[in-house]
Amino acid sequence: MSKISFIIPCYRSEKTLAHVVEEIRETMRGLAAYEYDIFLVNDCSPDDTFAVIRRLCSQYDNITGIDLAKNFGQHAALMAGLRRSDGDIVVCLDDDGQTPACEVGKLIEGIENGRDVIYASYENKKHSAFRNFGTWMNDIMTRVMLEKPKELQITSYFAARRFVVDSMLEYENSYPYVIGLVLRATRNIANVPVNHRSREIGSSGYTMKKLLGLWFNGFTAFSILPLRIATVAGAIFAVSGFLYGFYTIIKKFVNPAVPLGFSSMMAAIVFIGGMLMVMLGLIGEYIGRIYISINNSPQYVVREEITKGKTVV
Repeated sequence: MSKISFIIPCYRSEKTLAHVVEEIRETMRGLAAYEYDIFLVNDCSPDDTFAVIRRLCSQYDNITGIDLAKNFGQHAALMAGLRRSDGDIVVCLDDDGQTPACEVGKLIEGIENGRDVIYASYENKKHSAFRNFGTWMNDIMTRVMLEKPKELQITSYFAARRFVVDSMLEYENSYPYVIGLVLRATRNIANVPVNHRSREIGSSGYTMKKLLGLWFNGFTAFSILPLRIATVAGAIFAVSGFLYGFYTIIKKFVNPAVPLGFSSMMAAIVFIGGMLMVMLGLIGEYIGRIYISINNSPQYVVREEITKGKTVV
């Protein structure tokens, strides 16, 4: 009998998490051909989310609760759950009920039909305008930096085969980026349409700062394209500067009375100087990440783990 592991990163979900778990349990009753377990990862939520997790673990034997020592972010929380899962198929979904657990059968069917990874796609997304903008920007970034197929929609609701998860877990450095890890492991990926629900309680935990951090993490952790862009831009500026200098000399010989433009010169210096600082900052970001990885900075730190109602960590 095949086994499905559900991974749910949790943050500010004390009022929604129990409903998500119950929906999973109700849905899996109709999928009797599969065993399943659930991993709830509390990303240091400031509310009583872990108290809810503790209660759910005491009620059901197939639920494991993981409490992170600080807020490491959604992708680190996913990695914590993935590392403890042992299902033949792993399903990741949100804790707010917007990703319908009742439609997980569509994702599982896609896996059983030969795909390595299946992402849910939404015809009508119920996120806020800010969150939809973030999703749009993330789509552009993954297409340009990670060579994601244009037609593939990436969401937080997906199912993956065991070998894909095992490949993802080989990445032990800081700053995990799940989308990059999936695309690094396989391109046999497809979408299945599911409904997307409106958020009934609370608001998204993603702020502009967190979204910017996620995008920056994505294109610096799994792509050197920004460095190549910096190299090409530097070469373009160098050639442009040489040609402009040559043009200035010729213009002075042709018409000595024409004064050299102080304003245009300062504008060029400021612009080129600014671009150089941006490029140096980008290089510094890569070097900083290398330094942090060499120092073995952890992806996450587990404060406590509960399984079958008992604390094991």
